[in-house]
Amino acid sequence: MLATLWKLFFSFGTATMLGYGGGPSIIPLYEDQVVNRNQWMDTAEFGRALAFGNALPGPIATKLAAYIGYKVAGWMGGAVALAAVVLPTALLMIALAGVMLKLEGNPYVRGMIRGIQPVIFVMMAMLAYDFAKYAFQSSAGPVSFLPFAIAAGFFILVQYLQINAVWGILLSLGIGAFFLRG
Repeated sequence: MLATLWKLFFSFGTATMLGYGGGPSIIPLYEDQVVNRNQWMDTAEFGRALAFGNALPGPIATKLAAYIGYKVAGWMGGAVALAAVVLPTALLMIALAGVMLKLEGNPYVRGMIRGIQPVIFVMMAMLAYDFAKYAFQSSAGPVSFLPFAIAAGFFILVQYLQINAVWGILLSLGIGAFFLRG
């Protein structure tokens, strides 16, 4: 059990520390650790966990870590995986806050930040591409187009009608509960 807890801490801690740009950008790194390296889940199960986690409030990284840790090693696994996501970055952030404040005007630092932004975009695009095959699975019956319709409707509501995303999420959960149960 101790070896499993260490593996959880190392896997989530490493992925978190290597991910630049926040929660969504580290999801591919989590997927690599969880699906490919440790085989704690298959790709479909990871996709379902990601979809459910995105429907809940809060940062996706902590929700995924806690869920996967709990699935692998119970409550202790959830706590260890969550600590691996939060502790290293929190400690590093505190340690580097003063340095960054002194270097924020440095043109090399600004250039480094600009240079990494396209990489973060590509990582998020790869995540969206991988996730699309689960998000847009057609369902049987007369509503086979429904996943695409949900996505299009959500986009229109949030992007063009300026509806708060929470209402779109709640509406999508309701539609899924009634029409995508199978």
